Amino acid sequence: MNNKILLVDDEKGIVTMMKSYFEMAGYQVYTAYNGKEALQKISCQPDIILLDINMPEIDGFTLCQRIREHMSCPILFLTARMETVDKIKGFGVGADDYIVKPFDLDELGARVSAHLRRENRKQEQSVLRFFGEMSIDYSKREITVNQSPVVLSKKEFDIVELLSTNNGQVFDRERIYEMVWGLEGNGNNDTIMEHIRKIRGKFAALSLHNYIETVWGVGYKWNG
Repeated sequence: MNNKILLVDDEKGIVTMMKSYFEMAGYQVYTAYNGKEALQKISCQPDIILLDINMPEIDGFTLCQRIREHMSCPILFLTARMETVDKIKGFGVGADDYIVKPFDLDELGARVSAHLRRENRKQEQSVLRFFGEMSIDYSKREITVNQSPVVLSKKEFDIVELLSTNNGQVFDRERIYEMVWGLEGNGNNDTIMEHIRKIRGKFAALSLHNYIETVWGVGYKWNG
């Protein structure tokens, strides 16, 4: 079955160019030219979404956050700007990667393929693990503690998956950032610390056990 891709950009020329490229590559392509139309097209259950940041009415950040409430597929931002504050904001609302305009179509295609391969590997990991009161179903991306579900964002689950599948191994913040966000170097300590804080809060509401330990001066490890 061909992968489904949703292209969202208010510049029709860019959408037409990308649509032609991805259709020739064998993708099933859906298009939208604004946020409202994109939300309607979400029912097609895309495998990956390419999303422009600068759009009228509903900008890319807001739209990404809305989509993340219902879907966990990779979302790649298309942007003419690449400031650190925008990157942090984008990752905070659930983006997986950034593509800077103007972009090379072959590089864009390679990025899309890489993210889809990563998602396919995750789906093939039909593994259920138990850590005391906690159970993690990695294929369904579901966590329960004392039989109560724990609702995590996509990135929060990705962090838990990384740590819990490497029980006891210490990861520094830069390594977590690189492996979860897929960007080499430039790990942002504040981003990781904020995600860990939220995860711990959700676990603490259901258990007294400290599943994520801080190794002072180094990073974090899973305490199963």
